[in-house]
Amino acid sequence: MNILLTGANGYIGQRLIQLLLQEDHLIYCCVRNKERFDAEYRHPKIRIIEIDFLNPGTVQLPVELDVAFYLIHSLTSAAGTFEAEEQTCAENFNRLIKQTNTQQIIYLGGIVNAAHLSQHLSSRLHVEQILKATNIPLTILRAGIIVGSGSASFEIIRDLTEKLPVMITPRWLNTKCQPIAVRNVLQYLMGVMLKESTYNHDFDIGGREILTYKQMILQFAEVRGLKRYIFTLPVMTPRISSYWLYFLTSTTYSLAVNLVNSMKVDVICRPNNLEKELNINPFTYKEAVSLAFEKIEQNMVVSSWKDAFSSSKTSLQLMQYMRVPEFGCYRDVKHREIKPEQIDAILNKIWSIGGQTGWYYGNQLWLLRGFLDKAFGGVGLRRGRTNTNKIEAGDALDFWRVLVADKTQKRLLLYAEMKLPGEAWLEFRIMKRKNKLQLRQVATFRPKGIWGRLYWYCVVPFHFLIFNGMINQLIKAEQQKT
Repeated sequence: MNILLTGANGYIGQRLIQLLLQEDHLIYCCVRNKERFDAEYRHPKIRIIEIDFLNPGTVQLPVELDVAFYLIHSLTSAAGTFEAEEQTCAENFNRLIKQTNTQQIIYLGGIVNAAHLSQHLSSRLHVEQILKATNIPLTILRAGIIVGSGSASFEIIRDLTEKLPVMITPRWLNTKCQPIAVRNVLQYLMGVMLKESTYNHDFDIGGREILTYKQMILQFAEVRGLKRYIFTLPVMTPRISSYWLYFLTSTTYSLAVNLVNSMKVDVICRPNNLEKELNINPFTYKEAVSLAFEKIEQNMVVSSWKDAFSSSKTSLQLMQYMRVPEFGCYRDVKHREIKPEQIDAILNKIWSIGGQTGWYYGNQLWLLRGFLDKAFGGVGLRRGRTNTNKIEAGDALDFWRVLVADKTQKRLLLYAEMKLPGEAWLEFRIMKRKNKLQLRQVATFRPKGIWGRLYWYCVVPFHFLIFNGMINQLIKAEQQKT
């Protein structure tokens, strides 16, 4: 089949690609940045369409399509803007898909059975109404909390459970939901393709159990072999709840606000026969958590919500810039001579930097910088990294974004997503200079106004310690081995 996949760089989209390729479908992947996607996926059955559905311009979709997956969501956008963004994307998608011979549209939305819906869920319902206007057969799958390695809900619960033995929590932890394993979600998405009995119908999909968020945290703790105590406050304002979630987890503030508003609404499935019709056996919540940790422990996490550019304020246009600016910048340049036999080991250390590995020197100072960033509304260090020793262009790496990760060229380039009075880059590169092989480490800062310049001079002493220690550690152990 010819498949159109919107949101191909997203959490569900990246996992769906693997399954579609296994069945030998031709996939047209719609992404906002071709460079980032092309760095991760090179396959004869993949065609890339660079398009932003907020502003598609003159881009046209292929005419001969069998199925189109609509997986575009804007939950990480600022509160008050994501509804307009989701409406614009859906309307532009409608206009373009009507010009094709698509036989079916499949939309993954949210469960909307409560009497009073949050802005997020109301927006998902509005998108459904827009997609129905195409007159192309539409299959709607409505899911609540999706449990899988790298999903936003999974990572948030993991942060809370593994870091806090005692929790004083908002009352929305007593809200009921019906979590579903990401594997089951993918089974449903694959199962309804060109299945005519699902045309122009909507189906709620969920796991076996109805749980409160409190029960989910406690069951998560059981799977991890942890003892946790939760005390729920009768009153906690949405703003305080959002700050509570933002400071204790890796989520952004805008995502925390949208999640808190939705977590006050019960998300429970209406009964249907789709599970039996597709022969799907739903996992329990504990089984879904266990499966997620199997992937984490095997270093096989396919996708993470944190790697999406929508999880930060960074512009996609940055992916087009492979060179660090030269003029109007301050630099901290460090270089060390190395031997040819050290190259592979040093590259492996560079490719493992951040996350649980840390930054090889002054980790407490890095943690302090992450805390300060979080306090001023930044992303902080809690995002970590998706895989322990694999990096792709576009990935999130603590409070950095990977712009270039090219082992062939022996180069890693990071862009800072922390709160700064300017812009910052950190580059590692192994290169020849004056006929000598060296590891070159360059921190570049382009200040914005007088505050940017003052900031640079204030942190210069710390940079000397941290960056000098970091490059020494990158080569130190390897020198001892050779």
